[in-house]
Amino acid sequence: MTAGKYDSIRPGQVWLDTDGNRIQAHGGSIIEADGVFYWYGENKERTKPGNGIWHWGIRCYSSTDLYNWEDRGLIIPPQPEDPDSPLHPAKNVDRPHIVHNERTGKYVCWLKLMGEGHTQESTVLVADSLLGPYEIVRTGFRPLGMNAGDFDLVVHPEDGKAYYYYYERVHSELICADLTEDYTDVTGYYSTHFPRPHPPAVREAPAYFRRGAQHYLFTSGTSWYFPNRSEVATAETYHGPWTVLGDPHPGDPTGTSFGSQITSVFKHPGKKDLYIALADRWLPATPPEVSRAVHDDMARVFGGGGEPDPGLSAEFAKADTSVADYVWLPVRFDGEQPVLDWHDEWRIEDHD
Repeated sequence: MTAGKYDSIRPGQVWLDTDGNRIQAHGGSIIEADGVFYWYGENKERTKPGNGIWHWGIRCYSSTDLYNWEDRGLIIPPQPEDPDSPLHPAKNVDRPHIVHNERTGKYVCWLKLMGEGHTQESTVLVADSLLGPYEIVRTGFRPLGMNAGDFDLVVHPEDGKAYYYYYERVHSELICADLTEDYTDVTGYYSTHFPRPHPPAVREAPAYFRRGAQHYLFTSGTSWYFPNRSEVATAETYHGPWTVLGDPHPGDPTGTSFGSQITSVFKHPGKKDLYIALADRWLPATPPEVSRAVHDDMARVFGGGGEPDPGLSAEFAKADTSVADYVWLPVRFDGEQPVLDWHDEWRIEDHD
């Protein structure tokens, strides 16, 4: 299948844009506007083991069919000339989330930034257009005075109220915090959820979606880029309480979420009940048994069992995310339980 000629989604396969280049939109999400889909995420094209480049900006692609994606460029470019900038390529910028504020007319983007000494902060940017240019309005930001890791942004479809959704208070629990009316700050009201004693049991990569009146949240455990067993929970309100439903990948005998980590869930606006779980396969060449060994080793170390296994630590050092792939799967509902079945290939047109 040639670039620009896709007519299906093939999870885990190399996905090229219409110019024939690997798509670089990791930790990403989709926004639909006027019949056009925009897929944005971390650009990892220059991130090679040991070169000190964590990212090369935030890239965006557009499509009308979700199969063929045109590169729209770096909507948030890196700032390689300024080592103090939160957008410098050596800075650990992760998981961009963009929402549109109908009150202000602005597009608001939040970025997670891992700093020195295990600090995790947020950078907030705004723009008049989804494709930019974006202006930094807040950086070095620790919401509610907390380290803030992986997160999602959620806007209520009826009243426009927004939530800094289930960001990870690092190595402990998830937080849901109300956002101010301009979506660039938190109000101070928050709730706490999913307490865990330590990694890798602590939840990260929260991916929220709503189906009817029911709220859902996919999360993963914390084992860096090595995939682990996902978890799905349900609630009746944004602030919970949440009921854990279990592993949404029951058909995966490896316990690694089909070798991927869910980053967001997209409800197709033209379909009655099609929800697509977008996931990254960060380490396509890593066998499942290595990922499971890393997970078990982290559980031992964080549980007070000593130093990391040096052989597994070497697996961290050689990780090459510039060749990461994507695993997009439709969500099937078994009653209220969301389930992700494996498909070698699937088509949007086959869903109602």
